[in-house]
Amino acid sequence: MDEQGTAGPGSAAGDPSWDAVILHVDMDAFYLSVELLDHPELVGRPALVAHRGGRSVVLSASYEARRSGVRSAMPLAQAVALCPGVAVVEPRRERYTAASREVMGILSSFTPLLEQLSIDEAFLDVSGARRRLGAPARIGELVRHRVRERTGLPCTVGAATTKSVAKIASTRAKPDGLWVVPGARTREFLDPLPVSALWGVGPKLHRRLVDAGLETVGDLAAQSPRRMERWLGVHGPALVDLARGIDPRPVVTEREAKSVGVERTFDVDVQDPAELHRVLVALSHECAYRLRGAGARAGAVTVKVKAPDLSVRNRTRSLPAAVDSAGPLAEAAEDLLRDLLAQRRHPVRLLGIRAERLAAEGEAVQEALLWEDERPPADWNRADRVADDIRRRFPAAALRPATLVDGGRHARRPGLR
Repeated sequence: MDEQGTAGPGSAAGDPSWDAVILHVDMDAFYLSVELLDHPELVGRPALVAHRGGRSVVLSASYEARRSGVRSAMPLAQAVALCPGVAVVEPRRERYTAASREVMGILSSFTPLLEQLSIDEAFLDVSGARRRLGAPARIGELVRHRVRERTGLPCTVGAATTKSVAKIASTRAKPDGLWVVPGARTREFLDPLPVSALWGVGPKLHRRLVDAGLETVGDLAAQSPRRMERWLGVHGPALVDLARGIDPRPVVTEREAKSVGVERTFDVDVQDPAELHRVLVALSHECAYRLRGAGARAGAVTVKVKAPDLSVRNRTRSLPAAVDSAGPLAEAAEDLLRDLLAQRRHPVRLLGIRAERLAAEGEAVQEALLWEDERPPADWNRADRVADDIRRRFPAAALRPATLVDGGRHARRPGLR
């Protein structure tokens, strides 16, 4: 909670937290906290959740382990070296999914305006709940108490007038806390924070900002949006807005995009499997590019073919882990296309690929970590992001996968027979 906030019932006239209607609820060390419910002997001990494979990373760590330097996404071998004797618990995806559903059900009892960000965090807009439950500070306390009482799991709540500030507030209140930032105190809260606290400021951008003398959020807030646009491009002014506590994004109860797809209609009907493969790879790259632009990952892929008689057939496959890389999409899509062509041989007038069952990037990454042996190789992700960067800087650049160069003669081309 902020230093002068209160947790009692409030009113528009008397409670300073009345306008802090956006709550960010973040479960504390979620996977590990779930495991502690089933393994109470680990309470108070250094413990972490991770696969025991050689490439494994830490999915969740107790605060006792964190005091030794253990962090999420750290290689397991490094974590064990930092904290000898730490208890390692194998992850259980189904258990965490069930716990998440229970938590989200509790949160939705406070307001229907709930935006789930990942398996263990969500935004709430409690504007309409204030008359029934009181000021946001009190609602935040009720959320924490009810989640703990019904599930045994701890959570932290940040409350503010915007999503970005609420998320920062919950980070500052961890673990098992509440931090309320009334609208009138937003700049007072933000200005002294390191600029890395802002949403979207990763290590590279952080270094650039610090090298330019912009070390705190207040330093960035004092900059001209036009100057930052010249320096950082279109994202510059938005970053200044975030530093000033300006974030007009509402709580979105349902992801608008249900799928992302691209199609190509041929001038002349195509029957050559090699040509269809080349086009399918190109469509997969375009589809993946759009996914990354939307900040989403796909849990399933569908291939669509249209015959010369205009009949349309589709085939869908679930992916073992949600992805935003062209490689896994293309591999699954090629199997689907092979099946479609085997069922009925005909020329193809239209070929399309559609990414479905979209999840927000953070949620999808957590799912992929739970099934780390099935996630796409990191090389795909790195290559795709390099290509994205070049595409943004040089829109006309002809950066294409080797499969698409010279008709694909320099790349292995799996057959579509």
